[in-house]
Amino acid sequence: MGGWRNWYQELVNSKPLFLTIYTTVIVGIVFSSFYVFSAVYSPSSASANWFSSPPSISHSPVAASSYINVAPNFSPTLKVSAIPRPRPQSRSKQVKPIWEVPQTKRLPSLKSFQLTKELVEQRVQDNIIIMTFGNYAFMDFILNWVRRLTDLGLSNILVGALDTKLVKALYWKGVPVFDMGSHMSTMDVGWGSPTFHKMGREKAILIDSVLPFGFELLMCDTDMVWLKNPLPYFARYPDADILTSSDQVVPTVVDDRLDIWQQVGAAYNVGIFHWRPTESAKKFAKEWKEMILADDKIWDQNGFNDLIRRQLGPSVSEDSELVYAYDGNLKLGVLPASIFCSGHTYFVQAMYKQLRLEPYAVHTTFQYAGTEGKRHRLREAMVFYDPPEYYDTPGGFLSFKPFIPKSLLLDGKHDLESHFALVNYQMKQIRTALAIASVLNRTLVMPPLWCRLDRLWFPHPGVLEGTMTRQPFLCPLDHVFEVNVMLQQLPEDEYGPGIGFREYSFMDNPSVPKQVKESRLEVQLCDDTLIDCQASSNTSSPGILRFPRHSSEETFKTVFSSFKDVKVINFSSMKNAFLNFTDKTREERFRRRVKRYVGIWCCVDSHTPGHIYYDMYWDEKPDWKPIPPQTPGDDHPPW
Repeated sequence: MGGWRNWYQELVNSKPLFLTIYTTVIVGIVFSSFYVFSAVYSPSSASANWFSSPPSISHSPVAASSYINVAPNFSPTLKVSAIPRPRPQSRSKQVKPIWEVPQTKRLPSLKSFQLTKELVEQRVQDNIIIMTFGNYAFMDFILNWVRRLTDLGLSNILVGALDTKLVKALYWKGVPVFDMGSHMSTMDVGWGSPTFHKMGREKAILIDSVLPFGFELLMCDTDMVWLKNPLPYFARYPDADILTSSDQVVPTVVDDRLDIWQQVGAAYNVGIFHWRPTESAKKFAKEWKEMILADDKIWDQNGFNDLIRRQLGPSVSEDSELVYAYDGNLKLGVLPASIFCSGHTYFVQAMYKQLRLEPYAVHTTFQYAGTEGKRHRLREAMVFYDPPEYYDTPGGFLSFKPFIPKSLLLDGKHDLESHFALVNYQMKQIRTALAIASVLNRTLVMPPLWCRLDRLWFPHPGVLEGTMTRQPFLCPLDHVFEVNVMLQQLPEDEYGPGIGFREYSFMDNPSVPKQVKESRLEVQLCDDTLIDCQASSNTSSPGILRFPRHSSEETFKTVFSSFKDVKVINFSSMKNAFLNFTDKTREERFRRRVKRYVGIWCCVDSHTPGHIYYDMYWDEKPDWKPIPPQTPGDDHPPW
């Protein structure tokens, strides 16, 4: 109190000018305190859907795939102060926050969803708009794409809808949407189909329409996710007309600089690219659009590459990472494949980890099993938001601790024989786990899957030369299993009951509720000749059950019927855990189902066809060897 009295006495004795200054300071402090207090404690509007407030999700796969710890993205020679920071930009108070559900019960006229400069301007920040587009079949991908951006604090987002069903669905979710007027099918479109190519043309039309508005455009496919705010990175290259991602799988730089354009031999990928509204970019977009509209056989990405490479070089300047392209005036930069990741550099090579970089994005290219395979890969990386019921399914979950001998992982050469020996060993354990999951009506949490050889569409020596692929590596499930087939609704009278499954990282996902993780039974397999190894529901200690190997379907049902309320049953092993199905008809149906769960490895050189079929029941064929079909008549799955 003495300090305050001295300060007050000094104030009283001060001259009028200083008295005025002190008074102004005090009023300012009081006003600022009131403002901060109001901002902190003001209630925010809550969204009515499950995308409104999910837990924060790490973008890194679980430790099983971690080679090197992630470090911040700084070039050794780059000063942090050199990175431009986007400046705050005011926005109309009438623009609703993303995820704020409309209060009205009536959908506005579809005319109000047309793309206009005014509509884009409402969402623009720092003169940048971030866009994607799709049809209703990709609703969950689009919601995931938007959610990842809003979690990064970005709201300058607009989604183009190829069908009116998606317009309505996104509007009621509180997602900024516009109608592209395409009236496209709401069904999934397969890669390379006529509808797929039509979507590519829509992309070029959209870019050509938006650039004249005068805004920078970050255009993305819906099958990618943002892991880090990319706008400061793009701001480092203010002279670039276009910054594009690529399918490059061999690193050209080991830091976060743009890829060295002279060393990028792969195609530029139009799934992620940033455009500035320069005359060169607008001229290019117009010609690209006209090219692919004139010939529906031209894939939009091929057309982009043909045009942009019409002239490539020289570098913009001696120390520039940009290159003159297209007409000799357009300035192009190639985003580094290590941090603007493809499905190969992220999921197979884990390039960003090995280079100690932090990735900005991952695009689900270089993958198999269609849309279902893309979704599963994002789930494996824990960057896909699912509704709560996905993480707490009726019937509960089944998991197990896989065992792989060191010799299968590391000994000998990395060749076809060692690769298939490793995969087959794991496949047999998964087959057993699928049978037990089917009997107990539980959802199987898949184990991590290890491979020695990469899978591609063309002959290769096991891993691509120059890549950072390690051997062995944690491979995506779609490298071996047909994820799309596993999710199909196969007729039960022919294939038995469906078997739910989850990604290997499932139990590490923060979205799994605490009550699921804590409701757990550990099953320790034992030899039934031992006194304390009996087929009983009596636990040896709380949460631990000793259970005989070679148990039948009936034994499983009898013992585990007492644990129906347990959320997770985890087996210490799957080796010899299951003997057989009691009902032979059911066993035949199960076998018919799981035989279709595995796909192919591709491809050997100097042989046509070069692919080799995986066989779920390889161990029942003493002469089984990993060889491609020897004749066209042999070229069929092993069922």
